[in-house]
Amino acid sequence: MNMIAGWEQSGDIIMMEQMPIFGGYCGGVEETAICDVATMLASFALFGCDIHLDGPIHIRWGTTTTVETLQIAAHAAAALDLNTDLLLANQYYTLAGPCTEMCLLEIAAQAVTDTASGRELVSGVASSKGVVKDKTTGMEARMMGEAAATAAGMEISEVNKILGSIIGCYKDQYSKPPLGKRFQDCYDVKNIAPTEEYINVYEKALNTLGKCGLNI
Repeated sequence: MNMIAGWEQSGDIIMMEQMPIFGGYCGGVEETAICDVATMLASFALFGCDIHLDGPIHIRWGTTTTVETLQIAAHAAAALDLNTDLLLANQYYTLAGPCTEMCLLEIAAQAVTDTASGRELVSGVASSKGVVKDKTTGMEARMMGEAAATAAGMEISEVNKILGSIIGCYKDQYSKPPLGKRFQDCYDVKNIAPTEEYINVYEKALNTLGKCGLNI
């Protein structure tokens, strides 16, 4: 509380973060969604934040991109978007590592979900669940942005069909996701540019997304 008071006095923009755990104390999809909404409201009402950063996490897989965590994030955001003018964000934790198609498909699925459910901001990407050194690059953020922009304005019915197809492409790999490569192994470090290999992986992911109905 002292820190928040200091930030308020300094005129800082305050962003609060919470990540409800699906399958933990919250319970199932419905219960976790209720907890998610409650904590988002509490962040604004009790702590006076300006932006809320969400991120429902699956207790088994430690990621935000499973079917269940996407459902939670979507319903919680849609409920607040329809009834408030609060600024909502979501963060990205994929199972797969950089320079893999699975990682990019996970990102696209969440970006589409966040956009369709009314979130104003997206934050990421922490590939490999955000726990492996050097496993994040700008290409993942690019996919996040491009998928979100492509989904803007889509009807919910269309979004749901697309999501079903995208998630179907990677959900069977949960137990053995591809590890991917470190930043320095899939980027030209001197020029901060993706390698030809990663560009080819990205193009492959775009082709797969196109077949799923998301034409970036």
